[in-house]
Amino acid sequence: MTSTLLIGLLLWAAGTAALRFAGRGILRPAGGVRAVILYAASFILMALLAPGLFRALKLDRGMWFQAVALLTLPTLILDPFSCLFFNRVFPNIAPAAAGIFGGWMLICCAGAVAGVWIGR
Repeated sequence: MTSTLLIGLLLWAAGTAALRFAGRGILRPAGGVRAVILYAASFILMALLAPGLFRALKLDRGMWFQAVALLTLPTLILDPFSCLFFNRVFPNIAPAAAGIFGGWMLICCAGAVAGVWIGR
């Protein structure tokens, strides 16, 4: 289970670094349809990723709910601070995109949880 938490931390760190360097093209303040597409695609991707990861790690299905909690924990704990200090964490992204970012992180976590529910 520790590996699941570490993978979650690595995913969070890689995602944060990628957004810091190339986020301007992904997160735009005037979200609208573009944000909805990003949210839907991310939800589906995470719904596929989490069960696939747990299968690859050969985790017993009875442990998947604990594993998804550990996988998403870094995002749920650290990204509120990314939102709070959005200008400093993501200086290349317009500050008005902080809300879209926060929603995106929540929908990613929701997708992982939904994938575990569906994948049971």
